[in-house]
Amino acid sequence: MMKMMKRVLGATTALALLFGAPAVAQTAPAATTAAATVDADPALWVIKRGNATVYLFGTVHVLKPGLSWFDEEVKAAFDRSDRLILELPEVDEAASQPLVLKLATDSSGVPLTQKLPAADRAAYEKALTGLGIPTAAFDKFEPWFASINLGLIPLLKLGYDPNSGAEKTLLAAAKKVHKPVAGFESLEQQLGYFDTMPEKLQIKYLAETVKDLPKAGETIDTMVAQWAKGDPDGLDKTLNEGLNAQPELAKLLLADRNKRWAVVIDDLLSRPGTTFVAVGAGHLAGKDSVQNQLKRYGITATRVNY
Repeated sequence: MMKMMKRVLGATTALALLFGAPAVAQTAPAATTAAATVDADPALWVIKRGNATVYLFGTVHVLKPGLSWFDEEVKAAFDRSDRLILELPEVDEAASQPLVLKLATDSSGVPLTQKLPAADRAAYEKALTGLGIPTAAFDKFEPWFASINLGLIPLLKLGYDPNSGAEKTLLAAAKKVHKPVAGFESLEQQLGYFDTMPEKLQIKYLAETVKDLPKAGETIDTMVAQWAKGDPDGLDKTLNEGLNAQPELAKLLLADRNKRWAVVIDDLLSRPGTTFVAVGAGHLAGKDSVQNQLKRYGITATRVNY
């Protein structure tokens, strides 16, 4: 299972990890002809209490151009909202580079390739070569940084574009009408989830990411199709099944964060106004979903039919 890649795409805004990455500049997708518009109807939930309303919307951080999802009830709910809350507020890519490099750079002096077991090292170097990346490209970085970049670079080559991702669209729409934007987390906090993982676990996931690279296109296509037709149960299987096999990682990246966000949402419901909450789709699927965490406070999120 492509656990690391799935966390990036469905539950974290880890595209920020690409800022300053040594290989990404070589992998930007080539210009393509305009894509035909394809209708999409992602899942949307609503919570009402007194004079407060909160909409819950699951995002995908990289999409292909031409997918029409910001319309119908999703757009109407956004327009009715007084504020937008994302996992992260808007990130200044240039300003964030020093932080990303600080957290991602390995201080041990041991090249990443030398940290990998012999069998994993050969597969890793072969994968880099296949992507047109120098085998030493990530030698100065920690394994988590290499894992996430290797999970994303093939998607860029397949035409998936961060600029077409849901967050970019929502941020642009909020800016246009001067709608306030806030984030559940800071960039440093979000990167810290990966940076504080034990090195053995980081290396294990790097090896698994490399192993599953040939399935990258199939996996993202399946996930986006499930998202586009509003299938949270399917997304749970695609996004969270493998992660749930690693309880310590599921707790760190999913359950604990959803619990914290539920506290914020409960507070939002204590004050008048309408809030549009948009987080990675994996956070709104499965047993540890934000919706299930809200039930601890007697709060029920209702699926919006459209």
